[in-house]
Amino acid sequence: MTTLTLISHHLCPYVQRVAIALREKAVPFEQIYIDLGNKPDWFKRLSPLGKVPLLKVGHDGGTETVLFESSVIAEYIEEALPGRKLHPADALTKAQHRGWMEFGSAALGDIWRFETAQDAAGLEAARAALSQKFDRLEEALGDGPYFAGRDFSLVDAVFAPAFRYFDVFDTYADFGLFTGRPKLSTWRQALADRASVMLAVTPDYPNRLNAFLKAHDWYLLPRAA
Repeated sequence: MTTLTLISHHLCPYVQRVAIALREKAVPFEQIYIDLGNKPDWFKRLSPLGKVPLLKVGHDGGTETVLFESSVIAEYIEEALPGRKLHPADALTKAQHRGWMEFGSAALGDIWRFETAQDAAGLEAARAALSQKFDRLEEALGDGPYFAGRDFSLVDAVFAPAFRYFDVFDTYADFGLFTGRPKLSTWRQALADRASVMLAVTPDYPNRLNAFLKAHDWYLLPRAA
């Protein structure tokens, strides 16, 4: 019997996409959280890049295989595990989806710059980069509610964690990133309402993200007089 253990960090969006895919497949797995600021020795031995997620795949006989990099793990989940398919069957459409998954990773890079900005210029540069990407997404989306219409896919698993950030960001200011983009707004809400997405983080996620923003001296946080 194969056992699955997902090595995680509470805020990592790449962990979330894997957790979402596993829940969409309805396969059981254990989830272990670590502190990336104080990585345990066992984790350092397992992770070639020192990053999460890792997926430990246990085999009969007590051996295990460790997978790293979220895109690789997601492809393994799709190809090896039972449950409904999260990629389209058509090879060309599947390739397009994989391209949009990479696009989602690029958007997460912009979000990292956004959430660590310490001045107005840095915040606006990241916001502008996200705005351009969101324009492209608005053009690419169909009738929804998901990226490919009625069927939830791995592209959705990639973007759900990206949109989740704005549930917290929007409490600080209106950045206008979903204004005038009705398809994107509908997609964001459909993802937020999906059980696999909601369960991909712990209930204290907003508090943890706010603590991260404070620790990184985010530009929009109140400054002492």
